[in-house]
Amino acid sequence: MARTTMKRVRTPFSLLAERVTVPDRWVRWTALATLVCSVLIVVTGGAVRLTGSGLGCPTWPTCTTSTLAPTSAMGVHGIIEFSNRMLTDVICVVIGLAILASRCAKPWRKEVTRLGWAQFWVTVVDAIVGGITVLTHLNPYVVAIHFLLSMVLILTAHAMWQRTREGDAEPVRTVGRPIIHLSRVTVAMTALLIAAGTLVTGSGPHPGDSSDVKRMPFNWEEITQFHADFAMLSIGLAVALIFALMAVDAPTAPRRLAKVFLGVLLAQGVLGFVQYFTHVPELLVGIHLLGAALCWVSVLRLHLSLRVRPEVGALPRPADIEALATV
Repeated sequence: MARTTMKRVRTPFSLLAERVTVPDRWVRWTALATLVCSVLIVVTGGAVRLTGSGLGCPTWPTCTTSTLAPTSAMGVHGIIEFSNRMLTDVICVVIGLAILASRCAKPWRKEVTRLGWAQFWVTVVDAIVGGITVLTHLNPYVVAIHFLLSMVLILTAHAMWQRTREGDAEPVRTVGRPIIHLSRVTVAMTALLIAAGTLVTGSGPHPGDSSDVKRMPFNWEEITQFHADFAMLSIGLAVALIFALMAVDAPTAPRRLAKVFLGVLLAQGVLGFVQYFTHVPELLVGIHLLGAALCWVSVLRLHLSLRVRPEVGALPRPADIEALATV
């Protein structure tokens, strides 16, 4: 039987990795930078909507039918909308740096690089959906999908950052399965809380432009109460997690992160009530959007702190688990 050999495909990334070695700390820093940028894009996207600049550039991918950038006649709204579009390019550059850093690390951790590419493609899809929001004149359902894709971007960015801070062995639980299940329910409830928030946004004020923009056909006060119910359930689950972690004498990191998550939720709840009774001022809504992203980050950190990944071949002892969980 003839024996065949398969040649490894050489790419510009693999050629660069053969000549350049990037320290592990650079991989962690670039991964963290992608997470910061993914949160920042939520805030700037909110600023576009809250300043009524959603149609500052009336078409996509160019700003007008004849120019890529806004013209002086389009005023500040065109500048704000175009600046938000350009921030997507900045995020792609940061993600590219994270991919290159992870590819040039020694040894090469393929999963970290794949998570970097996952961020890139989520960003591309989110940018396309952002363009569709303009072409559909800020259809609230498309705007909601655009926001939720930003949450997916935060998820992948956080996953990459987390993998740069741990080993490659199989995960080791630091708590029992019931608490793991409770944490998963808490993550799911937080996701529903954020999704319900898009319904409040889609049916309430601040449509994103001064023109006649379509809104979701919900009673704003009733859908706001619906959103608040999810907030109460999330707070209850956070409290339950704190007591459960204390009862089983869990490592320090999960107990601390559970308290951080509860604190962010409570701050969001207070802010939500304040903006409701003050007729939803733009500044508070913008802070609330930042809080939603921070809630998502904090619940993901909490969930992933319930297990550790040691280096391959290492057998973690209880003391080692405690140390790894605080990394």
